[in-house]
Formats: sequence, C-alpha cells, structure tokens
Amino acid sequence: MDTLVLKRVLRGLWVVLAATGLMLAIYVLLPLLYPLLLAWLLAYIIHPLVVILKGFKLPGWLAVSLSLLFYIGGTALVLTALITRLVKELIVLLQTLDLHTDQWRELLLSLGRNASIQNIINQINQFYHDNPDYHATIDSNISRTTETVGHAMTQLITGFFNMILKLISALPSMGTILIVIVLAAFFLSTGWDRHNAKLTSLLPAPLLRPVSEIWSDLRKALSGYLRAQLVLISVTGVIVIIGLLLLGVDSAFAIGLTVGIVDLVPYLGVGVILLPWALYSYMTGNLALAIGLLVLYGIILVTRQVLEPKVLASSIGLDPLTLLVGMFAGLQLFGMLGLLLGPVILVILDAFHRAGVFRALHSYIVSGRLH
Repeated sequence: MDTLVLKRVLRGLWVVLAATGLMLAIYVLLPLLYPLLLAWLLAYIIHPLVVILKGFKLPGWLAVSLSLLFYIGGTALVLTALITRLVKELIVLLQTLDLHTDQWRELLLSLGRNASIQNIINQINQFYHDNPDYHATIDSNISRTTETVGHAMTQLITGFFNMILKLISALPSMGTILIVIVLAAFFLSTGWDRHNAKLTSLLPAPLLRPVSEIWSDLRKALSGYLRAQLVLISVTGVIVIIGLLLLGVDSAFAIGLTVGIVDLVPYLGVGVILLPWALYSYMTGNLALAIGLLVLYGIILVTRQVLEPKVLASSIGLDPLTLLVGMFAGLQLFGMLGLLLGPVILVILDAFHRAGVFRALHSYIVSGRLH
C-alpha cells in the first residue's frame, strides 16, 4: 500500500477511535453528570437577571437567590395553572365522550343497516359458501390479526400505566435531584466568572478559538430551534383554541393544547386530530361543526405554510423534511424522548458543520493538518 494512503487510513482510524471514545465517555458519564449539566444550564439562563440585580448593588448570593426564586417560582406557577386547567377540561371532555357512547353505537348500527355494507356482507357470505376451503384459512388469519391488535393495545395500555407508576415512584428521587440541581446552580452562579475562567484554562490554546466558535453557533442554533418550535406550536394552539371557542366546542383549552403539542410532528400535525374529528362530525349529522373544523384546519395549514419556512430558516436553517427525518430516527433509537433528541442532534451536527469541524477533520485525514 502506498505510504500516503496508509497515513490517511491511519489518521482516519484515529479520528474514528477518538470520536467513538468520546461518545462512550458521554454515554458513561452523562447519567452521573447530568444534574451538573442541568445546573449549569439553569445558571446560564438566570445569569442575565443576576447581572441586572447586581447592578442595584445587591450582594451576589442575594441576586442569585432572587433570580432562582423568580425563574423556578414563575415556572412552577405557570405549570400549576396550566395543569389545573387542563385536568378540569379533560374531566369535562371525558364526561362528554361518555354522553356520545349511545350516539356511536347508533352510528355503528346504522352502518350495519346500510345497503352497501349489507351488499358487501352478502358477497363475503357467498364467497364463504362457494369456497369452503378458504374458510379455515381466512378465519385463522382474522384470529391472528385480532390477537396481534389486542396484544398491541394491551402493551400500549400496560406501558402507559407502567410509565405513570414509574413516574410516581420516581418522585422522591426527582425531588432529591431537583434540590441538587438548584444548589449546584446557586454555587455556579455565585462564582460564574471564576468557574468559566477555570473551565477555559483546561482547554489547550489551539482549541480555544474553534471551541468558542462551535459554542457560539451551537447556542444560537439550539435557542433558535426551541424558539421556533415554541412560536409555531403557540400560534397553532392559540388558533385552535379561538376556533373551537367560536364553534362552541367544550374543553377548547385542553384540545387546543393537545393539538399544539401534536403539531410538533411535521407534515402530520393538526390533521391527525382535526380531520378524523371533522369526518366523525359529518357522519353523525353535525355538518356545521364538520365544516368549521375543516375551515380551522385550512387556516392552520395556510398559517403554518407561511410561518414555518421563515421561522425555521431564520432560526436554525433546517427545513421541515430534515426535522421529520431526525424525529423519526430519534424515535427509533431513543423512543418517545427521541422526538426531541433527534432534531437537537441534527442541530448540533449542523452547528459543527457550520463551524468547520468536519472540514477540519477531513483536512487532517488528507494532509495531516487542521485548517
């Protein structure tokens, strides 16, 4: 093998090994250090308010304490109000669904009495009569399909309740972790400049500039992604709530909040809820609600088409299709949490690309020098 090619292969292997080692280190250390990372993130968020309060000649510990109280207390207050309102409206929604049970049963019976449905059933019966050999095969396939669907539903329901039980059982440890995060954020904030200077001193001098550029770009990209998603789901949620209130729908807040969260999934979004709902309303004779839901869906669709490219392009520079791929890959790798982790990983990779990290690694592999 040519010496130049051999050197390139060895440098490429070194880069792969270094990247693998870094990923393994993150995998091993993250479960141990994530409270510290969350504490640093909290300290980073409250730092601007701490600086403002220190401008009023407040002691550092008092400025940090007031900032933590403002952010944590405000977040807890908003979440408590939202959850309380959501629970109330969900109770009303469940009661409304119970009232529609008879209506759904009548709808199914009317479908069974429909001439077209009866004709299909008669054709199936005739097929059974004319082809007795297929009878056992078809029954076996239907039985297996029913068992598969039933098993899937059982797994889904069991998984949901297991998740709730795990969440309840984890509350004491979550409280302990929260206390650790708040205390660590307090100590980090009181010595913010000193800790950052110490962290910077640990980096080799040649890495200071590229790491600073990566962090700056990554911070803008991640904050832009979160801001873009918050803007989009907020606009969708507000439009849905207003539309449902105008249509006279009960539990408009709970439904609007749910639709806003579902809208995080690109290309599916609100249509997953509004379109079946409109079809059901039409089949049950509520033509006005069906038309209203379709109009509401059209308004949301047009608004998203106008806002989404501008918001995403100006914030992170990733198109919705890329985000959809990232969310699907994250879902397959990490489960439901991957719906958030997938796009975040894409944003991180994009930040590394724009900072020239991959270009520098390619240059190192080819020529042995970082450019």
